[in-house]
Amino acid sequence: MKNNCLFGVMICLVLASVSCEKGTDSPDPGPVDPKPAPLTWTKPSHFPDPVYDLSKNPLTAEGVELGRFLFYDGILSRTDNIGCGTCHQQQAAFTHHGHDLSHGVDDKLGTRNAPSVQNMAWYTSFFWDGGVHDLDLVPPVPIQNPVEMDEKTGNVLQKLRNTPVAGAAKQVDYPKMFKAAFGTDEINGERMMKALSQFMLTMVSATSRYDYYALGDASALTTQQKEGLALFKQKCSGCHSGELFTDMGFRNNGLIPNKINDQGRYEITLNEADRLKFKVPSLRNVGLTAPYMHDGRYTSLQQVLDHYANDQASSPADSIYNSPSLDPLLKPAGKKPGVRLSATEKQSIIAFLRTLNDEQFITDKRFSDPGIGTSL
Repeated sequence: MKNNCLFGVMICLVLASVSCEKGTDSPDPGPVDPKPAPLTWTKPSHFPDPVYDLSKNPLTAEGVELGRFLFYDGILSRTDNIGCGTCHQQQAAFTHHGHDLSHGVDDKLGTRNAPSVQNMAWYTSFFWDGGVHDLDLVPPVPIQNPVEMDEKTGNVLQKLRNTPVAGAAKQVDYPKMFKAAFGTDEINGERMMKALSQFMLTMVSATSRYDYYALGDASALTTQQKEGLALFKQKCSGCHSGELFTDMGFRNNGLIPNKINDQGRYEITLNEADRLKFKVPSLRNVGLTAPYMHDGRYTSLQQVLDHYANDQASSPADSIYNSPSLDPLLKPAGKKPGVRLSATEKQSIIAFLRTLNDEQFITDKRFSDPGIGTSL
């Protein structure tokens, strides 16, 4: 009996050992999906603190890459061939170079010039009229605009869920990309917008010749460019202030309304004081973003300065339009509207403005089309 008991104990110990080795009590959980890799976002040392709350949408490598694919994919439009990158092209600092008004679905014309997509973390409002105040809420506006993408956000989400499409020439598995970015393949509007924001937040332009000069390299600018900078600070920085070269405000700069009769900020606020006011654009990369103004009416920086100087008008339509909401900076006491600029001063200012062109920014492969293609 004693031997039998001892044998029984040994059998139990062996069975327990085998059971542990096979893991029957604690089954193998299998491979664990990797977590998104955090991406460090660094503020240029001479820039102010960002406005966007990065803590609510922490950047990850996978989230930024998802946003890049979405930015360039025509799937966001009704016709599946108009993406954000159609009207915001990298070589033109993410504007639609050469187009006064951009072409959307079915080649329809919009009513305003496409603004640059850059340094979005510092923007307090978006679009020429400032109708949106949160970067995450920007994409639905062009997606649903009938002459831009003409699509419903819900339809876009469903199309993303149905990828990859059998037989399609260019395959993108969005459920897989959403899972890599957010830990689940659930595709919803909030995640789509956050991914697009993550990509746009990385699009920081701060490596122009001006930036090198501002950071201490006196040789980065020529004598004429330095003279232009001094004139710019004296004549132009009332509106185009700081390292972002915009005060983020809304101003009436004296453009007489064209046939579209765009009333600008007034259409958002219905405040008479906002009539004909438009957002002050950043001048970074301004040498790359022609044509200029909210309706793209000017094709060169020379024409822009001629307008502000109000000294080259060949017709009343080319003169500063002295309406009740004209910006006070363009109404010097006892003088005709405008900013006094000689021909030489204009050339110096233009020489300086071109130092804001950021070649690294417009060639950075992190911001380029991943190859899925849009209608360019």
